[in-house]
Amino acid sequence: MTDRFTVTLTKAGRTKISYPAEPVADTGTRITVRAPWAAGGVRDFGFVRFEPGDVFTEHFWRDRWYAVKEVRTGGGVLKGWYCDVTRPAVVSVPDGTILVEDLDLDLWVSADGTTVLRLDEDEFAESGLAAADPEAAAEAVRALDALEARARSARGLVTLLS
Repeated sequence: MTDRFTVTLTKAGRTKISYPAEPVADTGTRITVRAPWAAGGVRDFGFVRFEPGDVFTEHFWRDRWYAVKEVRTGGGVLKGWYCDVTRPAVVSVPDGTILVEDLDLDLWVSADGTTVLRLDEDEFAESGLAAADPEAAAEAVRALDALEARARSARGLVTLLS
């Protein structure tokens, strides 16, 4: 495995963000990398605040329609999990690239599991994906539903990542 990856998140055919990440593990189906908060500055969503020093352990699947990002402070305190609904990741180990297409839907799960929030459903509806690619839109909704069901279960997201 390479000692460095570049994660590129696209949306509607354009690069949304690109950042370096260190490899943690690769099962062949799921690749896990670690990266510092890459968007710069503080981003306060009201339910969580991402800030410089935060560390994201990011899990990307080659066969699933989502990515799960465990978010911790620089001191290691778990903030929660930010889940992006995406097309399956395209990973090139020799090139050290992970390419992920964001499909707008997201899920936030607090560290204690008591807060589970579906996010950006309005953006998803406005994206036009349902008309342009109904199969992908259906997969995206199924992925969000599956993530929410797992987050609300007694097992939570932790078993998905172990």
